[in-house]
Amino acid sequence: MREGFGGHGAEITAVAWDGPISQWKAYDAALVGTAWDYWDRVNEFLNALDWIGAAIPLFNSAEIIRWNCRKTYLRTLEERGADLIPTVWLDDPSGVDAAGLFDALDTDRLVFKRQTGGGAHGQFRLRRGEALPQMTQPMMVQPYLQTIEREGELSFIFIDGQLSHALLKRAAPGDYRIQSLYGGTETAIEANNADVNAARGILETLDQLPLYARVDMLRGNDGKLLLMELELIEPYLYPQEGPGVGRMIADALMKRL
Repeated sequence: MREGFGGHGAEITAVAWDGPISQWKAYDAALVGTAWDYWDRVNEFLNALDWIGAAIPLFNSAEIIRWNCRKTYLRTLEERGADLIPTVWLDDPSGVDAAGLFDALDTDRLVFKRQTGGGAHGQFRLRRGEALPQMTQPMMVQPYLQTIEREGELSFIFIDGQLSHALLKRAAPGDYRIQSLYGGTETAIEANNADVNAARGILETLDQLPLYARVDMLRGNDGKLLLMELELIEPYLYPQEGPGVGRMIADALMKRL
């Protein structure tokens, strides 16, 4: 990443998002990178981004991040034609009838995710007949798809709308979470044109082209890719699997400044 910016005579400095607002005026632009604590301080985080974005160019924009920070953005994308995993939204999860959720989604296994969160924090899998854990956050519920075990999750990294690289993320045996924190692994792949076009089609539904995006998809039982997440806030961009991504970000950023 740093080498890509060095080619433009620029430097990258790591700065905490919750530091003094006055510090940002010392920089030409801000890139949101690894703000992996925002989901438990979301209002504070969004307010800080508003201040930063008012002081210097911010990527991605505070507007995009505010929209993307709650997974209900997926409903907007579905309305615009994106193919999603069937989802039930639990804005108030207290008193939820678990049996009704299994029936509604026609499955015997469900995955529950926080509407605001990342890294599988607060996520759990449930089989029909198991007790439903207490939930204190708004949640989303989806059927568990076996393809996460058979193939894995596909991620496509786009910079300014151009594909940088793609990778396949696999869970550890016996698990379904693909994050490295839980033993998941990542492998760079040469994605076929149909899969790349499916991922690019997600970006084409947006009103504003993000500087960087990671499109996470899972293959449905019919072979069609389904959108799991459109990561526009703080996605890890897997530079080891795509060593040219730093140069692409630097080139794209310089064009926007």
